[in-house]
Amino acid sequence: MPGLAIKDGLIRHPFDLEFGVRTSGLVAGRNLAPGLRNGRYMTAYYAVAPSVFQGILARWRSCHAVAPLDAYTFIDLGAGMGRAMLLAANYPFRKVIGVELHPTLARIGRKNLALWRAAGRALAPTRMYCRDAATLSLPSGPCVAFLFNPFTAPVLRRLLRAWSQTLSEQRHGQLDILYVNNEREQVLKCQPGFERLFAGRIRRSHEDAEADRNILTHQPDGEYLAMNWEDCSIYRWTGKRITD
Repeated sequence: MPGLAIKDGLIRHPFDLEFGVRTSGLVAGRNLAPGLRNGRYMTAYYAVAPSVFQGILARWRSCHAVAPLDAYTFIDLGAGMGRAMLLAANYPFRKVIGVELHPTLARIGRKNLALWRAAGRALAPTRMYCRDAATLSLPSGPCVAFLFNPFTAPVLRRLLRAWSQTLSEQRHGQLDILYVNNEREQVLKCQPGFERLFAGRIRRSHEDAEADRNILTHQPDGEYLAMNWEDCSIYRWTGKRITD
């Protein structure tokens, strides 16, 4: 798969070098889609900066969650090789699950999770599913879903409609959504039942900014830019209809 080899411009992120895992690489959406049902809706593979992940999780935890952290299931949609799952497993979530459509990325992600558990770094049970994210049923209990701009609007709409139906039928359904690189935020804004708790920039650490700039400036096609921040938003299911 183009983008996962040195000849494709691959430079390993310091996260991989420190922990002995494989989450680096940049795969354009056109190289993910061939042969995959619904693959045309995939954006690209690139792992979230650790500092951005930690920043949005800290922001979410300041939003007065309705339950303690260990009651929440963390769901990574478009999990790729699992970097966000590895970072989430450092926290005492009830469990950490990931959903990835591409079998190669999912297979690498499972190996990374096994290494993380073997090193004693996982504080939560983890599991990676290779499937279409739009078909994932919400687990019982409070959930927090993480999206690093994994797919385009049609999949996001399908997912939100299905989850909204499930949440409407549950007496105590609870879902928060952490959306990094929120290019399709308008879909969330228009989905009845969700309230936006935060919108703004989460900055990369200096180390992450330097690493991502180095990685993205060496990509062969030069089609992605490195910024010092990610535009992010946080939404919560309230069940209330949008009126504005």
